[in-house]
Amino acid sequence: MYVPRPCKVFIRDWQTNVQFFRNSTVLPSATYWGQYEEITKYNADLNVAERMWAAWYAWMQNDVLATGIMSFVMHELVYFGRSLPWIFIDSLGFFKGYKIQSSKIPSLREQWDCAKFVLLSHFTVELPQIWLFHPMAQFCGLQTSIPFPSPWTMAYQIAIFFVMEDTWHYFSHRALHWGPLYKAIHKIHHQYSAPFGLAAEYASPIEVMILGFGTVGCPILWCAFTGDLHILTMYIWIVLRLFQAIDAHSGYEFPWSLHHFLPFWAGADHHDLHHEKFIGNYSSSFRWWDYLLDTEYTPDALKRRRENKAGAKKAQ
Repeated sequence: MYVPRPCKVFIRDWQTNVQFFRNSTVLPSATYWGQYEEITKYNADLNVAERMWAAWYAWMQNDVLATGIMSFVMHELVYFGRSLPWIFIDSLGFFKGYKIQSSKIPSLREQWDCAKFVLLSHFTVELPQIWLFHPMAQFCGLQTSIPFPSPWTMAYQIAIFFVMEDTWHYFSHRALHWGPLYKAIHKIHHQYSAPFGLAAEYASPIEVMILGFGTVGCPILWCAFTGDLHILTMYIWIVLRLFQAIDAHSGYEFPWSLHHFLPFWAGADHHDLHHEKFIGNYSSSFRWWDYLLDTEYTPDALKRRRENKAGAKKAQ
């Protein structure tokens, strides 16, 4: 945690921070903005975001609480904030021509029931894990101090996390489609054969922990091995992953959808077929594992398999 003073000091223990204030002429402010002003006074070289970040940890004086509140609020705002536009799109009808399964528009009742289930999961399953995140992350060497890492550092690490998570998601998701595991765990997520944005995290608690490991666990493993990861990079990665998951469950295919520009990107059409057919297309972000292991379920893939079978028969 950052402590404001004429020189930059990086202290993780909030109790040390309190002792510093007791032994100095700089008194801790009772308000967040008071902390912000003190930090700005002595650290003009920091940018606004870094000052706000340092003020938050200094004001809370408890790193676990500061990280826990920030993580949970960020997750809820991003998840429901990104889902909200899809709720409007479903209710308008103007975009029905872009709906992949156009005869299956979720009702407001379905959306509301899904939202209640997801909220319950967030408070009972994800919140306790978020509360334990800071101690675990610090044990693995995750940085919470300032200044922030460079944009380049964050960009290449996030790209690596996308690849790591997609690999974990493919194999664990495919395993969850094995008979006993599907019935006991994954069946809940497939309640909606035509997915919609809010249903991205509509899943059993066990599935939330299994697939969620790819999002949170992979960066933590990276940090444990490299010792180089800032929690801000982690936050940006989680925001992007939430956007990806919600958009993949949106049920809409637009001319400007990302996979038209990045052919290896999965997108909504890829995952929508998975929900409709209950088979294939196990990846989260990319298409390559499904392609390499022949689990892709698309018209082109089905045509390719038929041609391969026909060729094999002729060769006999």
